[in-house]
Amino acid sequence: MSFIAWIILGLIAGFIASKIVNKAGEGFLLDVILGVVGAVVGGWLFRTFGMRGVTGLNLYSLIVAIVGAVVFLVVYHLLFRRRARNI
Repeated sequence: MSFIAWIILGLIAGFIASKIVNKAGEGFLLDVILGVVGAVVGGWLFRTFGMRGVTGLNLYSLIVAIVGAVVFLVVYHLLFRRRARNI
């Protein structure tokens, strides 16, 4: 996949995952970064369980990226939100 396709997929997946996890989003740049990382995490998770990972700019890859971004966001919030409350 091209770099621009990863950015587009990451933007969409990060935005949707942010809305699913915390309803407010994390901001444009962080949504893109979390979406791209989520696409990688989702691809790894799906391959681990015997399914295809991200295959291009299509609906299946978007779902994989969203699942990965949601998992990544949940872990992100568990690690960083809890630490911020304890300070």
